[in-house]
Amino acid sequence: MKKDWVLTQEALDGLFDWLSQDRQQAALEYEKIRRRLIRIFIGRKCYVAEELADETINRVTVKVTNLTEYQGDKALYFYAVANNVYREWLREPTKTDCKPPMFLVVNASDPSGEQLRFECLDRCLRELPEDSRDLFLEYHREEKQAKVKHRLRLAAEYGIAVNALRIRAHRIRIQLKQCVINCLEQMPVH
Repeated sequence: MKKDWVLTQEALDGLFDWLSQDRQQAALEYEKIRRRLIRIFIGRKCYVAEELADETINRVTVKVTNLTEYQGDKALYFYAVANNVYREWLREPTKTDCKPPMFLVVNASDPSGEQLRFECLDRCLRELPEDSRDLFLEYHREEKQAKVKHRLRLAAEYGIAVNALRIRAHRIRIQLKQCVINCLEQMPVH
């Protein structure tokens, strides 16, 4: 997988310009495409869906200057690139992250399992440094259209690009995931 390229604010601006001349509409389209990419990868039983969605977006962003003549639904271009990203991921020799994390596995016959996951998540959130916890909770505060505006404001507050904010939140999410998995593994089995 090509993970050596980092999305810059300038590149993100170019992508948004390609998606729509209206910046707010472009941001909404970006979020819609990203959510759809994540759902596509999850549907293919890929539990690194967010990372692959981001890789797909990065690849399209790199090529956006060559796509000025592209006609048709721009989301379809992303989905075509996503197919290539997925095929490359399948060819990777080791995919230790392809099994679902424990806290994603729900056992309907064990109602206490959900309670344990919430307890572990709560504990792990408390263990985070305060600034990381605040950023993570604030990042996930809003829903749908309000989320896009909120994240733009949040990035401005931190003085960073939206993509940098997304990367920070993603890193915290990975840390939380591992903490919850470790917590659940330490819980006694009934």
